[in-house]
Formats: sequence, structure tokens, C-alpha cells
Amino acid sequence: MHSFLSTLLGWLGLAPPRLRCRAAIWDEGVQELARRTLGGRRESGAYLLGRHRSDGSRDVLDFIYYDDIDPEALSTGIVTIRQTALPRLWEICRQRGYGVVADVHVHPGGYGQSESDMANPVMPRAGHIALILPHFARNGPRPGAIGIFEFLGNGQWAVHSGKGRKFFQVGG
Repeated sequence: MHSFLSTLLGWLGLAPPRLRCRAAIWDEGVQELARRTLGGRRESGAYLLGRHRSDGSRDVLDFIYYDDIDPEALSTGIVTIRQTALPRLWEICRQRGYGVVADVHVHPGGYGQSESDMANPVMPRAGHIALILPHFARNGPRPGAIGIFEFLGNGQWAVHSGKGRKFFQVGG
């Protein structure tokens, strides 16, 4: 029934956004991502932790930066997270009572997915949402001017960037 109701609300344009984040959390997190680019000399990124709601949407409650769980994650200029770092992420999730609801990383230019992004999802689970911020996250990008991608499994992605705030709402 939940899935039928969600589908019906979607047809009517009344479905809740799939991802939500309070403005203060988003703005602080994005500023930190921009800072970690070292003046645009490398990419940066974070896991977005939070909770899943009964309506199928997700709330972002915290950013956990890639280089905080894997000090080598940004050492090549692009994001590369070693599998050995993931137990630290799971420990943080357990401590805070959160799960990974999405991830975000920055690109030097636009917000499209690179071949590497498509081939190497940070969280290779169907339904995982990956956000890409353009221009090393300068000027506080918001939905409508960021890449929004959903991993479908088997190397396939759905692009939700054009849905902007209907898919990802920042506010409150």
C-alpha cells in the first residue's frame, strides 16, 4: 500500500522530496567541503548520515568527511576510499544511531558524473543517492544547481538533477 500511495502522490505532484536537509546543516557541510578542496586543488566529499522516514524520504543530519575516516581518501586529487576505512564509518553510524542516506562530493567544473563516478559508486547499493557539487562547492550550491544521481545497481544510474528541490529539499 505504501508504494501505491507514494506512486499516486507522485503522479499528483504531492510526493515528499526523497531527501531533506536543514539549511544550517547543508550550508555548514558545503562550506567545509569547499575548505577541504585546499583552494580548488583537489576534490573532497562526505557521507551524509541521517534517518529514513516511513514515507520513503530521508533526512540528512550530519556530514562525515571522507578524509576523516580515511586520511588517504583525497591524497591523489580525486576521491578514493579504501575499504579498510569503512568499519570506522559503521562505528560512527552505530554511535549516532544514524545510517548513510546519501553521499556528496565536489567536482572542479560542472556537476555531471564522471566515468569513474559511474563505475565506482561510493555506496554500491541500489537506491543509494549520490550528490555532486560543481566548482569545488564554491558559492554554496543548492538543489537545482547540483548533480543528483541514484544508483540502480548493475552499473546503472537514474539522473534526478533536473528535479532539483522536488527531489532534494534544503530548508528549515
